[in-house]
Amino acid sequence: MSFSWTDITLEEKRRALEELADVKELFASRNWFPGTSGNLSIRIGDFQPEQFYFAVTASGKDKTKRTAEDFLFVDPYGKAAEATNLKPSAETLIHCEIYRLTGCGAVFHVHTVFNNLISEYYGEQGSVPVQGIELIKAFNIWEENAAIHIPVLPNYADIASIAKLVPGVLNERVPGILLRNHGIYAWGRDVFEAKKHLEAFEFLFETTYRSLLLKSSR
Repeated sequence: MSFSWTDITLEEKRRALEELADVKELFASRNWFPGTSGNLSIRIGDFQPEQFYFAVTASGKDKTKRTAEDFLFVDPYGKAAEATNLKPSAETLIHCEIYRLTGCGAVFHVHTVFNNLISEYYGEQGSVPVQGIELIKAFNIWEENAAIHIPVLPNYADIASIAKLVPGVLNERVPGILLRNHGIYAWGRDVFEAKKHLEAFEFLFETTYRSLLLKSSR
């Protein structure tokens, strides 16, 4: 069945914008958007691999403030779905690729000190190894002493070049990708799950960083 922008209801749009505003406010209170960085998105309506829409944070906005021009709606290619003066972040292309490949319901991207330090430390390896930390269970991984590898992609200036690399590193067990010395993209079936995954990743990054410091001080 075909699906188009006109199939999206006003209620779906309103709900998506409210959810984005709430989660943006929460993450801003944690200082996860320094200098207008980061971007958040929520998919709306039905999903088909090449036919979907999502609400995303507008480029260059102060995310500590709540205004009527914080978000816009885009299509599967990151283009505005309706007339607007707002501009999506160039990084919206990465959101597009994650939605297309996973069918998820929300994608959150934030910049923190710990995800920057860890992504740089393990950048040459191409992934961050994590094992035996309780918060791995947030990804529905329950085995004893579980181990995961969180992908790290190069932080090219050309965002389209990064987006092309996403399919090669996706792992259905690990709902996140780091950009080296940049930030984390985390996703989930809905806002709640994407938020849970992002918080778990940030805990893992801080724990890993502090563990490295302890080992180096011995």
